[in-house]
Amino acid sequence: VQIVESGGGLVQPGGSLRLSCAASGFTFSSYGMSWYRQAPGKERELVAVINGSGGFTNYAGSVKGRFSISRDNAKNTVWLQMNSLKPEDTARYYCNTRVRRTDYWGQGTQVTVSS
Repeated sequence: VQIVESGGGLVQPGGSLRLSCAASGFTFSSYGMSWYRQAPGKERELVAVINGSGGFTNYAGSVKGRFSISRDNAKNTVWLQMNSLKPEDTARYYCNTRVRRTDYWGQGTQVTVSS
């Protein structure tokens, strides 16, 4: 299993970013995918999840209404659209899946929200 995130960067408060997660090495459409984030000095927290078909999504309360998770099973890719970004969204964002009771992570992509 391989997971590669991209799309992070520096953005001003109120701005938008779209993170991508490319996955391989497993039957992508059969597994849910998640985005987590970790800020310096804080624990990693779950941001958003999507099931294998894309028909179910769920979000942390802090991002609900601002972030949107989606997937394209033909491209083995998951996205996290982040709008109305706030300084407190600054963190390293990680893509995750659990395949046969093993968690797999990418290397993460840094998102910094600052003026």
